[in-house]
Amino acid sequence: MGGHPTRRSLLAQAAALGAALAFGQSCAHTAGGPRTERRDLYPHGVASGDPAPESVILWTRREPDAGVSAHRLMVEVASDEAFAHIVARGDVEVSAATDWTCRFLAAGLRPAREYWYRFVDEAGNTSRVGRTLTAPAANDDRPVRFAFVSCQDPTNSALNAYRRMIYEDVRRPRAEQLSFVLHLGDFIYEIIKYPEDSPDGLDRGRRLRGNVRFPTGKKVRNFHFPVDLNDYRALYKQFLADPDLQDARARWPFVPVWDNHEFSWQGYQSQEQIFNEPQPGQTLKVAASQAWYEYQPARVTKPGAGDPFEAPAVTNTPLTDFDARGVSQEPNNLIAIHALRIERAFRYGKNIDMILTDNRSFQSAPIDGSNIPSLDFGFFPDTANDILEAGREYPGGAPATIRIGETEVPNPQINEPPQAYLGIEQMGWFKDRLRAAQAPWKIWGHSFGTLTLRSDPQNLPPELAHTWPSTEYGDYSRSYVVEHAEIFGMVRNEGITGLTICVGDKHSFWAGYTSETLPPRPFEPVGVEFVTGSISQAGAAEVQALTFPRDNELRPFYMHDRPDGSTQCALNTTLLHGVRAALVLRDTDDLAQTRAASNPDSAPNLEFLDFGGYGYSTVRASADELETEFVCIPPPLERSETEDGGPLRYRVIHRVARWAPGARPEMRREIVEGDVGTAI
Repeated sequence: MGGHPTRRSLLAQAAALGAALAFGQSCAHTAGGPRTERRDLYPHGVASGDPAPESVILWTRREPDAGVSAHRLMVEVASDEAFAHIVARGDVEVSAATDWTCRFLAAGLRPAREYWYRFVDEAGNTSRVGRTLTAPAANDDRPVRFAFVSCQDPTNSALNAYRRMIYEDVRRPRAEQLSFVLHLGDFIYEIIKYPEDSPDGLDRGRRLRGNVRFPTGKKVRNFHFPVDLNDYRALYKQFLADPDLQDARARWPFVPVWDNHEFSWQGYQSQEQIFNEPQPGQTLKVAASQAWYEYQPARVTKPGAGDPFEAPAVTNTPLTDFDARGVSQEPNNLIAIHALRIERAFRYGKNIDMILTDNRSFQSAPIDGSNIPSLDFGFFPDTANDILEAGREYPGGAPATIRIGETEVPNPQINEPPQAYLGIEQMGWFKDRLRAAQAPWKIWGHSFGTLTLRSDPQNLPPELAHTWPSTEYGDYSRSYVVEHAEIFGMVRNEGITGLTICVGDKHSFWAGYTSETLPPRPFEPVGVEFVTGSISQAGAAEVQALTFPRDNELRPFYMHDRPDGSTQCALNTTLLHGVRAALVLRDTDDLAQTRAASNPDSAPNLEFLDFGGYGYSTVRASADELETEFVCIPPPLERSETEDGGPLRYRVIHRVARWAPGARPEMRREIVEGDVGTAI
């Protein structure tokens, strides 16, 4: 940052962010009298976010006293935990207009420093003390360490991962501590089960807490969904009542983006969709965006000046007039999806350029697969998948029909735009930022990732061949092939190195290489990708262990029943090594023999895959190497009684040396502790 910002320029910057300004010693009316910590008056804790070298966003919520229309809050920022050296103050009025939340831009700070902050009301009642850290200067070449997380749900589980993260961080030397937490979405879950709607208050073996209740809400089947702003606000307040989440937000600045559950599980753009029943949801999209803004300390662009979110007027209207990437140009849709812009980019020291995208607001409508036959094996043939994904932009022209095994069906996507999620404008912005990034590591914070998962059911033994009447590989997860080809092609053709994608959403740990295609087509890695396990939400291995029928002939490809009566996740093996390896696991219960039977062409893009993984991940980026650590805990069914958050399942590190233009990245894995089972 060049020069010294003036108070006027900082006030303008704060106003653009919808925040009050905390700057210097004279910017606030100092509350008189003694200070008394009253956490009960600030029941959702404190938080900081989006650190820059000279500033950071600070947040809290002051529960209103009975009968008051507003409270006056001051924030104090200090260079020491005892608040003997206060470096910035600011004050603001909070009211129902922001659901009693406030945001401050604490400015005039020094790079790469630790600060403490607290909020004080007009009576001298203070919040808990929060700790935050500013970003290093752009020329600071010290290694940077951060965590990335996603998918937390205190309605059916515990957030023990945050306790483990705090426990380990406070015991590290200051230079090795985490600088921030990248939260990749599903901060809340808008689809809620109440205990009374499930037998014994259990859902797939998990105890339902009943700690979220919508003021209004609607019930569909045995699930409850928000219908307005107050319902979304209730979600954030009730999720933020969790003590471990509060402790994490009080220790580190968070850098948040959203995924799907912050609006609608199956929704897209401003369309709400519940169990494949779509309906226009422009008003709901705006409400979801407003609540996210009010409860997340982030440098995002919203409507209106000042702190209150001035919700634009929209009408729930069917989506029409789709552009070349499937974004509806219907005016109410455009207003709703632009009401809050969360895509942003920042430099963090000399070693990281961070680029964050909004992967849900511009997402195209899902494929209408009602005429597409399914195969018993449950995967989808590679060519048919890409034809559907590419729509009318399929290379060489979209075919009129698609072959699924022995069946030929009309191509429902022949005249449709390709499946996409960035949108035309955001894609251009993303590519420009990626080209302009100068740090050795270009970190793309991605809510759901790009890696392809597939297997080789064409190699099934004769007795199971009827489940896969195709000679092709089968895709378990492969999507958005046109957008990904555009990005990865640019990275390859322009010699961009250091592309690293940090991912949430999948409730599992993955490590792999980004590539447009896999064998028998070219395999040309241009970057690396790491998916973090969920903080608490159930993953496929946990669910399948409870629900997959024992007499199903395909069980060996999903669950391995061991001689001692325990189970392992065989889906990891099926996707890492192929179907023959999964059958060797069934027959031998020997992981060495299983891996020896691997099909090397099935998943050359994957180094690690664990559908039973919970916890968090960390990244350490230096000039020459990037190190990603998976910290895996057991299923967090109940809150741990120990300070460390409970036991570990394993700790695994993947290291990647900085690669030259035209070279391929290469990972080196180290299992530091624990048993990774079928994950390699």
